[in-house]
Amino acid sequence: MKKILLTGGGTAGHVTPNIALMDRLKAEGYEIYYMGSYDGIERELIENLGIPYFAISSGKLRRYHSWKNFSDPFRVNKGCYQARKIIKKLKPDVCFSKGGFVSVPVVYGARMNKVPIIIHESDMTPGLANKISFFRAAKICCNFPETLKYLPKNKGVHTGTPIRKELFTGSKEEAMKFCGFTGEELINKPVLLVVGGSTGAVAVNEMLRKSLDVLLKKYNVIHLCGKGKADESFNDRKGYKQIEYCDKEMKDLFAAADIVLSRAGANSIFELLALRKPNILIPLPAKSSRGDQILNAESFEKQGFSKVLKEEDITPEILVDTINEVFDEQDKYKEAMNKSKTSDAVGIIMALIKEVQK
Repeated sequence: MKKILLTGGGTAGHVTPNIALMDRLKAEGYEIYYMGSYDGIERELIENLGIPYFAISSGKLRRYHSWKNFSDPFRVNKGCYQARKIIKKLKPDVCFSKGGFVSVPVVYGARMNKVPIIIHESDMTPGLANKISFFRAAKICCNFPETLKYLPKNKGVHTGTPIRKELFTGSKEEAMKFCGFTGEELINKPVLLVVGGSTGAVAVNEMLRKSLDVLLKKYNVIHLCGKGKADESFNDRKGYKQIEYCDKEMKDLFAAADIVLSRAGANSIFELLALRKPNILIPLPAKSSRGDQILNAESFEKQGFSKVLKEEDITPEILVDTINEVFDEQDKYKEAMNKSKTSDAVGIIMALIKEVQK
């Protein structure tokens, strides 16, 4: 039986594409292992699936000044030693990395054990962790064709992102029950799904809650606000459901959604595209990120898939007006998305795995 080691973590976006590959990997007889951090979100997600999980030390790679820049290299070095030792014992045939800080020691450990490596880059421009690892990779997958120019020659492959099959099997009825949207008044209202990302989005959360009184007159609102970011004072609002984090229910929430308000992480927006959900994107501002979400959002808006709002420009009035505009013009967005040629990312990546494995 062939063995594969998956890695990636820090946010759900570095984990869910790996999960999307697992059904196909199992069907083709692969024994799957996962390596991640001690306390990252990836650990809970993977262990819940019953996949053998190996935790290692990791540190954040920062582009800005921080005292932790002096201590984290020691944690990364420890992680490299741990990864090398574990991989030597596991003897995987191939390593697939989705990125994030924890992936750097894993890629190093795989290279030291002469295990071929495939890296997947989600965003338009490569992240720092992946950049550091590129020279060790046999192949580098990407979501956007524009990304190929940033990748080492002869290594880049435009694959798109793997989408979890279960996202296409959701039930609106189950979502309405889960959210408590019962009774004729709520059942007949359109649903706005707000996704702040796995760690939540404080600015989006605050602006949404300031707009709730107006929005709830027209919409049911499902709000994924992030762990620890629920506000109990809103629990009694009829037609409003706030959820800190969900996994299994996500397919049902997508099925229920008429429109979606979301950050612009690459994995999230490609899920919206695959599901044909009209959406408003609020990318992380440049001051809070390296600007990747801005580029992702601009690409989707240019193709007619999304409406983009800048976080710094949003007011409650602008937010409500934009939501109403996208809802009223939802057929236009669906038509544009229906014309897109989404690739069979899982199939292409599986072919690459078979090509490079030792």
